[in-house]
Amino acid sequence: MRRLLTMILMAILVTLSPLAGDAQDSRVALDAVAKAMGAGSVKSIQYSGNGVNFQVGQNYAPDLPWPRFVAKSYTRTVSYETASIRDLLVRTLGENPQRGGGAGGLAPGGEQRQEFVTRGDFAWNVVGETAAPAPVALLDRQLQLWTTPHGVIKMASASNATVQGNTISFTVPGRFRVRVTVDGQNLVERIDAVVPNAVLGDMPVEIRYSEYKDFGGVKFPMKIRQTIGGHSALDLTVSDVQPNTAVNITIPEPILNTPSPYARVTSQMVADGVWYVTGGTHHSVVIEMKDHVILVESPINDDRAAAVLGEVKKLSSKPLKYVIASHHHFDHSGGLRAIAAEGVTVIAHDANKAFLEKTLSAPSTVNPDRLAKSGKKGTVEGTGARRALTDGTRTVDIHQITDNVHHAGLVMVHLPKERLLIEADVYTPPAPNAPAPTGVNPTWVSLADNITRLTLAVDQILPLHGRIVPLAELHKSIGR
Repeated sequence: MRRLLTMILMAILVTLSPLAGDAQDSRVALDAVAKAMGAGSVKSIQYSGNGVNFQVGQNYAPDLPWPRFVAKSYTRTVSYETASIRDLLVRTLGENPQRGGGAGGLAPGGEQRQEFVTRGDFAWNVVGETAAPAPVALLDRQLQLWTTPHGVIKMASASNATVQGNTISFTVPGRFRVRVTVDGQNLVERIDAVVPNAVLGDMPVEIRYSEYKDFGGVKFPMKIRQTIGGHSALDLTVSDVQPNTAVNITIPEPILNTPSPYARVTSQMVADGVWYVTGGTHHSVVIEMKDHVILVESPINDDRAAAVLGEVKKLSSKPLKYVIASHHHFDHSGGLRAIAAEGVTVIAHDANKAFLEKTLSAPSTVNPDRLAKSGKKGTVEGTGARRALTDGTRTVDIHQITDNVHHAGLVMVHLPKERLLIEADVYTPPAPNAPAPTGVNPTWVSLADNITRLTLAVDQILPLHGRIVPLAELHKSIGR
């Protein structure tokens, strides 16, 4: 028996010794990269430059690149000790006319300042002096923090990364997977990562670092190129690097105490069996038919979709059959995966159909969402210039909005009997006390022209951003 036990123990030790050796070898390799990069001494870093960046998820059509902007200045500040990151940009339009979304009212020749911040598990944007929560951006910003040249080595060390040859691999459970390639000088050369995304499921991110220089023993690349979702996202030329700069990123009190903006739902009946569902930045509309319900728009992400679905069930006992997607832009289609998990059919313009079919069958393995957990794949029905849904009493018309610079396959929904029009992004009414616009917005003109072209009977517009307004307000805003 003693001989048998001895043999078993020896077999276990023989089995485990290669694993121990692998872990030790990985640690030695990581230490070598950290030493070459000077990562051990870096507690914070700030780097600045200029170049071009692109608005992810806002392309004019699903097969086109993300919209391009010129980053006149770009500064990223990172604290590894507090897990904080701040991006400050001043940008201008990269094209004229700019096609696609994400311009945020930026006019040709104008400049726009942007500030994006994350600390720990809080993400927010700063506009002027106001901080607005941005939890949908949290995982992407955390990935950006921990895939900076020195941050990725720190996270690899903390995550028990494995090293094979010149490749370092690690996973932060529920957040992202990362594979790092180092060059012959043990400098980080390339990062391939996967991060959860509400539209794409597992979203690929590729970062390339090159042209390293030494800053007091800290090596940093002068060229940074990044792709997200297979399209270019950043091409930056670095001009200034400051290791261990003072970083003071604090979480604003309103951000700490504000509940998720995606869970707030309010509804307003605007006609018999028609409800305007608001409560956040992106709205939806519920339309009750004879034996089913139609939802117009499921935006943002799973959490918003779940909140809207809960409201639908309160408003009507009839089953939800269709969700109409205005267009594929990520902020407007981010809740479609959760809706598809309920077996609801998506209706979208033909320009978006193939893209949505692909995304509604895409894997979501890093942080499985509702669709992944359901085991289902979404069903998408296309529409051309017009499609009518009717139950014999109520008609719901879906029309393409032609000749607009926002999206090639943008649709609006018209209820002819109720004289209501539902639209997204081409017209967001300013607040009642807002100053009059200095110029005429071409997308506002596009909407008015399409209403005239189609001879639509409209009393009120239900925008999927903003507030309900009479058609006359649109006409007044464009000088008609």
